[in-house]
Amino acid sequence: MNIKSLLLGSAAALAAVSGAQAADAIVAAEPEPMEYVRVCDAFGTGYFYIPGTETCLKIGGFIRVQGSFGEDAADSRYNQGNLGGQSTSDWDVFSRAYISFDAKSDTEYGTLTGFFAAEFNADNDTDIGDSFIDVDEAYIQLGGLKAGFFYNWWDKGLNGETDSLGNFTEFNSIAYLYDGGSFQAGLSVDELEGTSTKSNGVGVSGIVSASLGGVSFDLLGGYDSELEEGAIRALLSADLGPGVFQVAGIWASNPNAYWEKSEWTVAASYRFNATDKLAITPGVQYFDNLSHGSLTDFSGDDAWRAGVTLDYKITEGLATRVSVQYEDADGEQDQVFGFVRLQRDF
Repeated sequence: MNIKSLLLGSAAALAAVSGAQAADAIVAAEPEPMEYVRVCDAFGTGYFYIPGTETCLKIGGFIRVQGSFGEDAADSRYNQGNLGGQSTSDWDVFSRAYISFDAKSDTEYGTLTGFFAAEFNADNDTDIGDSFIDVDEAYIQLGGLKAGFFYNWWDKGLNGETDSLGNFTEFNSIAYLYDGGSFQAGLSVDELEGTSTKSNGVGVSGIVSASLGGVSFDLLGGYDSELEEGAIRALLSADLGPGVFQVAGIWASNPNAYWEKSEWTVAASYRFNATDKLAITPGVQYFDNLSHGSLTDFSGDDAWRAGVTLDYKITEGLATRVSVQYEDADGEQDQVFGFVRLQRDF
């Protein structure tokens, strides 16, 4: 056997072995393409597409720490959250976490929205119910039609913390709002179960709003079929100098689910934007013919309240609010109350 024959034989053997190994080789599967989260700017900032869908989702909320002071400091009207009802303490501290989920998509009938928000409250449990989880809102909206548990138009108030312009402001409702830009008109049917000692009640509320330049005006009303009473409210807001001036008035036939504190009231505030970070809002309100908690009639007593609210933006997403109020009501002790709040929004 010569060298040439030996080389040819070796090459043939190597080729055979390589072919056998190639037949048994394991081929790695290519990875599935990764779908990254895409920003959705169709409905404003903060939305992103849920992977694999055309639905846009926005997650938001805040963390709040607040210390309230004054007589019955744990009362809901001072700490803005129904944290425990009446208390004999003249100061109270609580913390709150709020989270919301807002899902939107375009349809042939308009924007389809599903919204849910919840509050997680923490206190020192000095009273039953101080710490609790609360559904803030949960509703479905298609175009101008809205159904579920949400804030009524009576929830809207003045700038600052002096005014009180509504009672129960969240209901399970069906509402429709026509939005013509500078003109809006809406009607809602509200379940009033639990708002009084009577049952099977239904409320009807409506609103007409108009805006022109820096001036806007709201006129709304509500009728409580449980108590067969109603109330109307007007609110004017206008850009004035380096701030916003607001004035509102309410009249009620008798106490009802939408307004029960007095037969009529008038309130005003001015938000003065001192700097880009600091706003100072003095406010005042007068109540005539107080109800003193009655569900049937008003008395002949009156009351007035005056105070100031300071808002300061510490940095992006972090702000503080300080509120100090004085109230003088017939038949009740004069009192000073308020709170100091630190809030991180996201």
